[in-house]
Amino acid sequence: MRRAVNVGDMQELARRRVPRVVYDYIEGAADDETTARANSAAFDRWVLIPRVLVDVSIRNLEVELFGQRLGLPLLLAPTGMAGFASPAGEVAAARAAERFGIRLVVSTASAYSLEEVAAATSQPHWFQLYPWGDRGLMTELVGRADAAGFGVLCVTVDVPVTGNRERDRRNGFTVRPRLSLRDAADVVRHPGWWAAYMRNRRFQMRNLVTPETAGSLATIERFARLLNPQVAWEDIEWLRSLWRGPLLIKGINHPEDAARAVSAGADGVIVSNHGGRQLDGSAATLDQLPHVIERVAGSVPVLVDGGIRRGTHIVKALSLGAKACLIGRPYLYGLAAGGEQGVAAVLECYRSELDRALALAGCPAVSDLNDSYVRRASSVR
Repeated sequence: MRRAVNVGDMQELARRRVPRVVYDYIEGAADDETTARANSAAFDRWVLIPRVLVDVSIRNLEVELFGQRLGLPLLLAPTGMAGFASPAGEVAAARAAERFGIRLVVSTASAYSLEEVAAATSQPHWFQLYPWGDRGLMTELVGRADAAGFGVLCVTVDVPVTGNRERDRRNGFTVRPRLSLRDAADVVRHPGWWAAYMRNRRFQMRNLVTPETAGSLATIERFARLLNPQVAWEDIEWLRSLWRGPLLIKGINHPEDAARAVSAGADGVIVSNHGGRQLDGSAATLDQLPHVIERVAGSVPVLVDGGIRRGTHIVKALSLGAKACLIGRPYLYGLAAGGEQGVAAVLECYRSELDRALALAGCPAVSDLNDSYVRRASSVR
C-alpha cells in the first residue's frame, strides 16, 4: 500500500481501489450534501492560540472514558456494512483500533456479528443500537452485547427514517439494488475488490440474520422495516432499564435534547448529525458542540463526530469541551485501501498529528486542553 501521509491521501487511495458504487456509499450524504461539507468547514472557523515556553517534551494523549483508559481521545464510529469497503470489515477495524488503545463502536448493521467481533478481539468494544419499535429484538441485541462483553451502549436517535442519499439512488444502491450496466462494468474494473467479495460475501447485516433472512437483501430489507418514526424518550428510558453499563445517546444537536437525554438516564451524549447523511441543511456538529456543553454543564461527558480529518481538529473539539471524537468515513477509507493495515495507517495519521499539535500548542496533555487554546477566527486579536 502506497504511503498515505494524511487522511486525504487515504481517501484518494480508497476511491481508486473500490467500485464507484462502494465509494459513493462511503462518501455520500443527503440531498445536496451541504451538512457533510459544513461539518468539515466548521473547523476552519476556529483557530488555535498556542502557548510557548512550556515543557512539552512528554505528551499524554490518553483519556479516561466510562472506566476505560483510551490511548487516544478517539473512537471509530458505527458505520453500517463495513464489509462493503473490505471483507475484513469490522473485525479489521476493531483490531486496528486495539493497536492504538481505542475502541470500535460496532453498528447494529455490521457485516460481522457482535459475537464474531468479540471472538476476534481482546478489548471491550462498544455497541450501537437503533431504538426500533420491535422491543423483543432490541432486548435480544442488548442481551447479546452484554453476553459478548461489550462495554458501552450507544443509542442512535437521528434515524426515524433514512435520509435522501442521492448518490446511492443514482447508483441503484437501495434496499433492492439495481446496478446499471455502467456500474457493473465499473465493478469488473476493480478485480481485487470483486475477487474479495466473491470469496467472503460480507454483504449481510449479520446481527439481523434469522433463518428467514439468510440472504444479503433479506437483512437489508429487515433493517428498513424496523425503522421507527414513533420513537420517543420513553423508549430511551426503557433501554436504560435493560442495559447495566454506560449508555450514550448519539445524534444530539439541540441543547434541550441533550438535557432531556441526561434526564432519561444517559451517561453521555454524542453530538452528531450522522455525517450529514440524514437531514441536509442541519448545523455543523462543531458549531453545536459549545451549546450542548453549556447545557449539560458537566453532568455527563460530551463526544462529537462529523468532519474530523486532522489531529488539529481533535485539539479544537477537545478545547471546546468534547471528551473525545469519533471518526467514520476516514477509517472506511483505510479499510477500502488496505484492510486492517489501512485503518492502522489512518489512526497513525491522527495520532502523529495530534501529538505534534499538542507540542506546538504548548499543551502537554489532551486533558489540559480548554477554551483558552481556541478562538473564533473572526475574534482573533
